[in-house]
Amino acid sequence: MNQNKMNELKSWMASEQIDLTYISDPHHIAYFSGYTSDPHERILALFIALEDEPFLFTPALEVEDAENSSWAYPVHGYLDSENPWEKIAQLIKKTGLPKKIATEKEFLSVARFDQLKAFFPEADLSANAVPVIEKLQLIKTKEEINLLMEAGNWADVALEIGFQAVKEGAAEQEIIAEIEYQLKRRGVRAMSFDTLVLTGKNAASPHGTPGKTTVKNGDFVLFDLGVVWKGYCSDVTRTISFKEPTAFQREIYELVLKAQLAAAEAVKPGITAGELDTVARLVIEEQGYGTYFNHRLGHGIGTTVHEYPSLITGNNLVIEEGMCFSLEPGIYIPNNVGVRIEDCVYVTENGCVPFTKTPKELQILE
Repeated sequence: MNQNKMNELKSWMASEQIDLTYISDPHHIAYFSGYTSDPHERILALFIALEDEPFLFTPALEVEDAENSSWAYPVHGYLDSENPWEKIAQLIKKTGLPKKIATEKEFLSVARFDQLKAFFPEADLSANAVPVIEKLQLIKTKEEINLLMEAGNWADVALEIGFQAVKEGAAEQEIIAEIEYQLKRRGVRAMSFDTLVLTGKNAASPHGTPGKTTVKNGDFVLFDLGVVWKGYCSDVTRTISFKEPTAFQREIYELVLKAQLAAAEAVKPGITAGELDTVARLVIEEQGYGTYFNHRLGHGIGTTVHEYPSLITGNNLVIEEGMCFSLEPGIYIPNNVGVRIEDCVYVTENGCVPFTKTPKELQILE
């Protein structure tokens, strides 16, 4: 449970005269409460009141697990046969009707917003808690950085497993299956996103769909993967060559590597998120391949794999010590070659440290 962050949220609530914040994103609930769950279609909610103690609201089958987590406040449950909104309204109205309720506008469904409005018709529901929560998550504590480093170590293990599974005739899906099987055997419960292994021309699709395509001599094989470890995520990308690459493949690889290293070298407190994107982008644009770098440089990482901020040209957010984000330039030439190299890093007082250590120089598997 993160009491300090809840207190900071309540300070914002007081400044905005907000009586109640309704948190419905399971990742945000886990961030504040320490309780992790995927409720599927059921309602999982965290209610933080300005003048009363907070409470978790879970399906009845999860109450015991929530109570056994690090959450130190009440847990209330509901049966599938019950109307959860009636119970929520009863719990909230015990301490009086809230005049102003903050929600997560980027996450809350219209149907659930309508239910909230129906039970609290006089309440002002205009306040959005998401920007505040994103800023609370922006600067990681030492403990969070340690967990992100552990998650990064597991991503390195996953890459090692994946590289060992690459052989002529191996299908993308087969390599993914081996990675995830071996990780689960070692205690990793979940990946932070669907593992990507893309070979040959498929690697030229930044978010391609792995399938039955098999590895052939001279293919580049792109790995993009991460794990969830103790509630925190990792995310890493490496591109390797199976057998000897062509001179053109080497040229593209070295250009992406140069851009990634330039961005990492530029990270320091005081530079902006947009300036970091520009550093990497200029390296690629100066060689005439700017059109083929068609996504942002990076994104924040923490309890979810894509967090605030976005590292994109024009973002004037000033980088600070303790921020954590990815640096992942790429070049994707359709039907030809695709390369992406990614590390997630944390910002130090004068630079950055990556969470993943797998070498970035072109590895050629024989």
